[in-house]
Amino acid sequence: MTESNSTSAPAGKNLLSLDPAQETEFRKKVQEVKKKRPKKYEKLTPGVIYLGHIPQGFFEPQIRIYFSQFGSVRRVRLSRSKKTGRSKGYAFVEFECDEVAKIVADTMNNYLLAERLLKCCFIPPEKVNPKLFIGSQTQFKKPSFPAVKRYNKKRSVQERRKMTSKLLHKETHLRKRLAQKGIDYDFPGFAAQVPKKKAADMNTSVGSQDLTPVCTPTVIERRKSMKIEEGEEDSDTEIVIKATPAPKKSKNKKKAKSS
Repeated sequence: MTESNSTSAPAGKNLLSLDPAQETEFRKKVQEVKKKRPKKYEKLTPGVIYLGHIPQGFFEPQIRIYFSQFGSVRRVRLSRSKKTGRSKGYAFVEFECDEVAKIVADTMNNYLLAERLLKCCFIPPEKVNPKLFIGSQTQFKKPSFPAVKRYNKKRSVQERRKMTSKLLHKETHLRKRLAQKGIDYDFPGFAAQVPKKKAADMNTSVGSQDLTPVCTPTVIERRKSMKIEEGEEDSDTEIVIKATPAPKKSKNKKKAKSS
């Protein structure tokens, strides 16, 4: 039994033909078939497609399930807004084989899905950004406190002042940059929206909410000094105060008294 097994093994490996005259031709054909046979562990080049006009509600899990009918999907990247977390309406899908990606691009282009006409095209490997699918494997979490709510929240007086100062600082920096580059462009900006500070009135109380007139001694002295300064500015000449003469007593009254 051992001898028969040992003799049959090399015969199976060499694949000898039944007709010895056609041995050389048979070996040539076997070598040609081996060359044409695909390798078991041949690496496939992945392919990426662009998917546009995506309807609302068609997110990463739905995209992966829908396009897996064409072939194995490796990665999916749906573009979302960082402020609200909503879909921007386009995505990138990577397939394991580029041939499958080309077939999907030809099949799904101008395909009507949920009243949206999909736009699909194949992206060449040299145009695919290497950072395109970074973070695509992590599950998306909707922001609990998006930027829109943060911006529109109710602020205190100090927070409003801080926000306006930041906006004005950025605007002045932008104007300086434009002036350095020689761009003569004037725009109202945030400075036009900020209310101007009103001059403090002398008849109103300072630092209080009511607008009742104040008659304190300091305010009265301040008013007098303001009036004197206005009079000095109007007239260049010196102010001369003439004293009125005292009334003279008549002589007739004296004579009447003496008599």
